[in-house]
Amino acid sequence: MTIKQLSIFIENKSGTLINVLDLLSKAGIQIIASTIADTKDYGIYRILCDNPAQAYIILKESGINVQLSDVIALSIDDVPGRAAAAVKLISDAGVSILYLYSFLWKSKGVLVFRTDQSEKAKETIMLNKMNFLTEEDFR
Repeated sequence: MTIKQLSIFIENKSGTLINVLDLLSKAGIQIIASTIADTKDYGIYRILCDNPAQAYIILKESGINVQLSDVIALSIDDVPGRAAAAVKLISDAGVSILYLYSFLWKSKGVLVFRTDQSEKAKETIMLNKMNFLTEEDFR
């Protein structure tokens, strides 16, 4: 029920992001979605891609500070209010969302989030018959 996400720590200076993108491009890795959270000195570039294990190895071998983490991806209808309804169900169950981002995929909305309460989140998703995505869905 979880998928792997790359978290790449990059300095806030010219050329560091393009280096990561070039490495992934040359390896034929398809980026599905990405987001950057920045601070004064560095950014955390989070990526969902079609082959996270291979991407991790390529980046690690190139000396890039990268981590693989488990996140949950929910598929929702692409209509106003669906994201709010999904987040409300999760929140009402007492599950804390550490961060969340969204994108469109095959005419559906996708909510990607991380929690430190994975089992409770999975239970909530199952009980409420929400649709989760797997890594296979992105290949």
